[in-house]
Amino acid sequence: MLYSETVKERAEQIITEVIEPMGYELVDVTYTTGKEKVLTAFIYKKGGVTLDDCVAVNDALEAPLELNDITDGKPYTLNISSPGLDRPVVTDRDFKRSMGEILEAVLIKPIGKAKKIIGALSDWNDDEIKLSSEKGETTIPRADIKVLRPFVDLKSAGRVKFDADNDDNTETKTNA
Repeated sequence: MLYSETVKERAEQIITEVIEPMGYELVDVTYTTGKEKVLTAFIYKKGGVTLDDCVAVNDALEAPLELNDITDGKPYTLNISSPGLDRPVVTDRDFKRSMGEILEAVLIKPIGKAKKIIGALSDWNDDEIKLSSEKGETTIPRADIKVLRPFVDLKSAGRVKFDADNDDNTETKTNA
């Protein structure tokens, strides 16, 4: 087993034990080696992860990780991060968390003429997923999915504009 995989496995176990009682879920751990060694834990909590959450998790992890000497005495930097809006849905935990959420499936081979399907995740198993939309339910073989991720609709996201009629020239947020 590679050294970086050993560090990652040690870290995953300790991090999970520490953060689950705090109400967080460990999504992924990466350990990069090179000039600087960096251990990054990607955490999730319903409603989103804030900077304060990252600080709290970092503070809670410092002592247990050091006590267990996961890098065999080698220095490293600990980063805590959220997985991001567009993190692919891959693991069983990702699927459970994404039930009912609007997802975008980019396909390896089209279904009909569609290379991309957007819909709410209504069901999944090891072989296929089901996305529901206004057009109905679509069953997609998992082997035919290039990437599955949360759908971010930038067209309906709020836009910031400056209101010329506003004397103090402050921002006005609109939904277009």
